[in-house]
Amino acid sequence: MEHVVKVGMCDLKTAKPPQRLLTSGLGSCVGICLYDPVTKTGGMAHIMLPDSAQARGNTNPAKFADTAIPLLIEEMLALGAVKSRLVAKIAGGAQMFDFATNSEVMRVGDRNSKAVAAKLKQEGIPILVNDTGGNFGRTIEFDTVDGKLYIRTLDKGESIR
Repeated sequence: MEHVVKVGMCDLKTAKPPQRLLTSGLGSCVGICLYDPVTKTGGMAHIMLPDSAQARGNTNPAKFADTAIPLLIEEMLALGAVKSRLVAKIAGGAQMFDFATNSEVMRVGDRNSKAVAAKLKQEGIPILVNDTGGNFGRTIEFDTVDGKLYIRTLDKGESIR
């Protein structure tokens, strides 16, 4: 069994020990890690946009915070996770570029972070780690053995959360 499960942009995957979930290229995108510490079931989504209601004709639910999170929960429950035990760790949501305007539309990272937090709250899932914002990209790796989140950045090195 491959130990590292790669999660692409607008993608989501689930895993069990000894697997790790990995995604890179988190700029304004947000990586969402869900974990059941009893069954050690993990899940990761790499969302690109906050709200599917504003998109036309896109059939990929993993692209949006409001549709990826329920789908990820559903897939984790199918592997034996219990929703009431799920916890979350999130990273990304950066403002990668400066714009001449302060338009909310251009602040995708912030909108993504807020949408993820709101959806997790609605689902009753507490956020244990929130490493969002800033103006730098991230690569994250989530270990299903112990629930640790490894966050790597170009300038700031690696942190374990």
